[in-house]
Amino acid sequence: MSAVNDTKLKSIKFLLTGLPSHRDTHLWISIPFCFMYVISITGNSVILFIVKTDPSLHEPMYIFLSMLAITDLGLSITTIPTILGIYLFNSREISLDACLAQVFFIHLLQYIESSVLLLMAFDRFIAIHNPLRYAFILTPPRIAKMGLVAVLRAMVLILPLPFLLKRFQYCRVNVLSHSYCLFQEVMKMACSDITVNSIYGLFTKLFQMGLDSMLIFLSYVMILKTVLSIASHKECLRALNTCVSHLCALLLFYTPEISLSVMHRFGKGSYPLLQILLGYISLLLPPLMNPIVYSVKSKHLRGRIIRLFIK
Repeated sequence: MSAVNDTKLKSIKFLLTGLPSHRDTHLWISIPFCFMYVISITGNSVILFIVKTDPSLHEPMYIFLSMLAITDLGLSITTIPTILGIYLFNSREISLDACLAQVFFIHLLQYIESSVLLLMAFDRFIAIHNPLRYAFILTPPRIAKMGLVAVLRAMVLILPLPFLLKRFQYCRVNVLSHSYCLFQEVMKMACSDITVNSIYGLFTKLFQMGLDSMLIFLSYVMILKTVLSIASHKECLRALNTCVSHLCALLLFYTPEISLSVMHRFGKGSYPLLQILLGYISLLLPPLMNPIVYSVKSKHLRGRIIRLFIK
């Protein structure tokens, strides 16, 4: 009986969904996706290389930026095979095991990115509230421990997801709403009771992203309180200006992610095109824009990148 069940699980296929278009136009649609992936991978790789090779950038802010770049690289690499597979090779089928692996890595990396954005908010608070002890508080060993905690917390929350999905029987038309696998999407394809999975998925979302966003909000409340106590108007603006890049990264990450989560839970299949577009934005936009935003706003980083390409 177990062998029969294993055979059934291995034979399960899901169909991924791309933007509605004729097969002949898929190649043209793939061009902007290829362009975005090249920029994302190049931009994040350049930031990692520069931070690693330039001793003057071995500061807490840039170490946290490196963590963000690693996470964004992972997200790009995780989604490349299925998204480009659809538009370049019309390959829509994905096996259950491959789908569950993608579910694990996408959600793991998203949760790690949420934690890294929280650490970056804490970094900005310490830099503004206590600049004289900034380097003493955020030492490299302490930053490494904070990063490890972020990874372990995400791992503990996400590890059960593939196992919760694998125990289901799938007997419906397994057509997913996106070009990649998400926990909520795969769960809805099951013909079993999904109450436990739905509750656990909501719990992980609230415990990770809900808690992180609340702590980020509190960090900025304390930052504003500190900034408003500064007598000099010029110093006040300078302090706020150091937070602009991080605020942009927050908007790029949380806005599409929250919108997509609301649509998955309450949309009930309405506006499928909007779901597909929000799905692309939530996974492709942060890795694409984060290196650009930080390179434009950070004078030191921008200068180092220009020198690198001139050489």
